[in-house]
Amino acid sequence: MNDFYLEYKKKLKTPEEAARVVKNGDWVDYNFGLNMPKLFDKALADRKGELKDIKVRGLLSLSPLKIIEKDPNRETFTYMSWHFSGYERKLHDKGLCDYISMVYRNKPSLYRNHLDVDVAILSVPPMDKHGYFNFSLSNSATKAILEKAQIVIAEINTKLPKALGGSEECIHISEVDIIIEGENVDIIELKSPEINEIDKAVAEYIVNEIEDGSTIQLGIGSMPNAVGKLIASSDLKDLGMHTEMLADAYLEIYKSGKLTNRKKNIDRGKGVWSFCMGSKELYEWVDENQGLASYPVDYTNSPEVMAQNDKLITINNCVDVDLYGQVNAESSGMRQISGTGGQLDFLTGGFMSRGGKSFICMASTYVDKKTKQMHSRIVPNLPAGGIVTDPRSQAFYLVTEYGIANLAGRSTWERAERIIGLAHPDFREELIKEAEKMKIWRRSNK
Repeated sequence: MNDFYLEYKKKLKTPEEAARVVKNGDWVDYNFGLNMPKLFDKALADRKGELKDIKVRGLLSLSPLKIIEKDPNRETFTYMSWHFSGYERKLHDKGLCDYISMVYRNKPSLYRNHLDVDVAILSVPPMDKHGYFNFSLSNSATKAILEKAQIVIAEINTKLPKALGGSEECIHISEVDIIIEGENVDIIELKSPEINEIDKAVAEYIVNEIEDGSTIQLGIGSMPNAVGKLIASSDLKDLGMHTEMLADAYLEIYKSGKLTNRKKNIDRGKGVWSFCMGSKELYEWVDENQGLASYPVDYTNSPEVMAQNDKLITINNCVDVDLYGQVNAESSGMRQISGTGGQLDFLTGGFMSRGGKSFICMASTYVDKKTKQMHSRIVPNLPAGGIVTDPRSQAFYLVTEYGIANLAGRSTWERAERIIGLAHPDFREELIKEAEKMKIWRRSNK
């Protein structure tokens, strides 16, 4: 037994012992997604009656949190998230989760330069023989969070894969204060979003714009997933990957022989990513894969970094867009439903890449679940409270099932004409009338 394992034994505590380090008024960080702690969360929740004013940050929690279940009136714990999962969105609707706004590439610097962390906990695979704990499926801003933490706690889960870097993908035992062992928790699998006919139509427009040797970024949602599936069955070749989220679509492209990373200008031969969510097969692909490289998000999402790859293609969803080209990808009116995430990062990177293209896609309409009425996602102005995720000054390619429009460098009347051309036909005349009122419709327009 070497010195690392002796140190490991000295730092080993029960979840209950670990939770006792939290003091009144502390800022606690639960990390991200599949690396959020389970054992510590339960032990901390059990201290509800003893503690006051405990603030907890997290991101994309995929399963219920005990600190919320045991404290439904927020008497002790205040939970906040950098980007809502479906679970966190429901918590927010009940007043049990607050949103923290960010542009994703800035998250590490927000911790390093502006935020306090008293206790940071993350779930990790077992320590290796050199004394390192790997960050597994969530690199993101993990290293920055742990650097700022007064106390660092590692919760061991033998079922987590080891993700090779990159950079900032691990922490040494000398930097860890407490280690928790216990019942290993199964990793949550995410099913790929179902693809409908509209998704397929949008995907076809985008895939026709992709060239051999392009580097691909896919966002979250059914449309980016549809693009990935269509790429896998296309004639494209020698594609690269530079993304924040590693999803199953990339595994499909790899299995089809099209994801080689050979034509990239940076990280040649490596698929670059920052966090991973998907199937068990995807997690197995990540495990100790020399062809993949985990990086912090200030690298993956840096426009200056990603744009070094020629023909960078970025593909993301949105909720609605107005006639000026302002894009909302995170709220329904004043209701926060997700977050800014890295969309603006990759939209900017696509502009900067030689031969690059950034696509924002959506279905042209949606049906209100209560009234059963159809509404246009293309609107004259974003609704009250609607968040501008992407400013009109960064508008690039917009895609619906009715076509694709390049908005870059276009005047207000040119944008209005092109955007209305992407709307459902039933709404176009109404949108033209609104554009006329807004004085952004030219008489010679069609």
